This record gives sequence, C-alpha cells and structure tokens, in this order.
Amino acid sequence: MTHLVSFAKEVDEDKVTPGVLGFIVFAAMALAVWALMKSMSRHMNRVDFTQVPDPKAEQPEPAEQAAPEESAESAAGAGKKPSGNG
Repeated sequence: MTHLVSFAKEVDEDKVTPGVLGFIVFAAMALAVWALMKSMSRHMNRVDFTQVPDPKAEQPEPAEQAAPEESAESAAGAGKKPSGNG
C-alpha cells in the first residue's frame, strides 16, 4: 500500500489525462457511431430509388378533355413534327 502512495506523489499535478474512464467513454461513443453507420447503410440499401408512375397522372382530367371538333384537328396534326423554332 505504501508503494501506491509514493507513486501518486510522483505524478505531476499540473498534467491532466483522461485516464481509463475517458478511454471507456470514447470507446463507447466509437462503437455507437459504428453501429449507427452500419444500421444506416442497411436502411439505405433497402431503399428503392426507381420512381413509380402515379396512376392518377395517367388518366386525363375533365378540363383537359378536348371537344369533338378539337380532337379532329389534333388527330389531323398528330403526324406533324413540332418545329424547332418554338
């Protein structure tokens, strides 16, 4: 026991070290970050980035339906290519 007391007096009191508790806290934080990154990676791999078309967008709205005379004109011009002038 006297050996530990003499060792304690040799330690510089102006020097601050994190010690074992600091290492344990740092290691726990590192493990938590690692676990979070692994979990995020698994969740990101499950995400499907392909866009599915909206079924409501495929149906024409009532306001967009053409009158009978307009539909005949649009059918006649359906074969024409639009001009690049804009």
